[in-house]
Amino acid sequence: MKQLKYSFFIIFSAQLLFAWGKTGHRTVGEIAQYQLTPNTLKQITLILGDPSLAVASTWADEMRSNPDFKPYDPWHYANMPLDREYHEIKKSEKGDIVQAIDLCINKLKDPKTTQEDKAFYLKYLTHFVGDIHQPMHAGRAEDKGGNDVKIRWFGQSSNLHRLWDSDMIDDYQMSYTELAQHLMATRDKTGIETKDAHAWIFESHQYTKEIYGNITENAYLSYNYIYDNFDLVKDRLFIAGIRLGNLLNSIFDE
Repeated sequence: MKQLKYSFFIIFSAQLLFAWGKTGHRTVGEIAQYQLTPNTLKQITLILGDPSLAVASTWADEMRSNPDFKPYDPWHYANMPLDREYHEIKKSEKGDIVQAIDLCINKLKDPKTTQEDKAFYLKYLTHFVGDIHQPMHAGRAEDKGGNDVKIRWFGQSSNLHRLWDSDMIDDYQMSYTELAQHLMATRDKTGIETKDAHAWIFESHQYTKEIYGNITENAYLSYNYIYDNFDLVKDRLFIAGIRLGNLLNSIFDE
């Protein structure tokens, strides 16, 4: 299968953005797994040959080292100014995460989509629902979603994007299974609406504005930043997992 046939945009960006890191993405996948109905789980296993959404969740980032997958890089984010919302901006001809999520859903619902193609879109969808809940994936284009905002994390060089995708999570030193269990035990999924990608990007962008407003270039960050912000990281992971599970049920169990 030629993966490039899936690209509805053939121009790609050199911007390298990763969300949550492996632990974060796998946490989202693990939480989603617990929401699945038996029929949804059966359908996913048939498509992937493996029932684990945690394993599937990191595939899209792992493929980014393959030049054949470069056209899909813009699918991981939606850059926008802090004073504009997604519905107000001109959509990128390269694609973005909102368009990509909608495409994946439509392909998975289409009875004409082959099993091989469904595996492609399902792995991407599992990843992108995690990505869109990471606020820096709605960051500014001029600093590559915070990648060019340099900081010092416990004295080590880092950047604002990495701080939110992995630095704080790594400092917590839980495996993805431990973190998923912790979040499911300490948070209530009641009232979490599944909504859609357009609502999710708007929600994330409100946090993006706060994050940029509370940071300065080359800031020295450590325990105080974790104290002030890690609850939001955990909330975003948990909500992403609940929404992903509910979304997959709506695709496969209707």
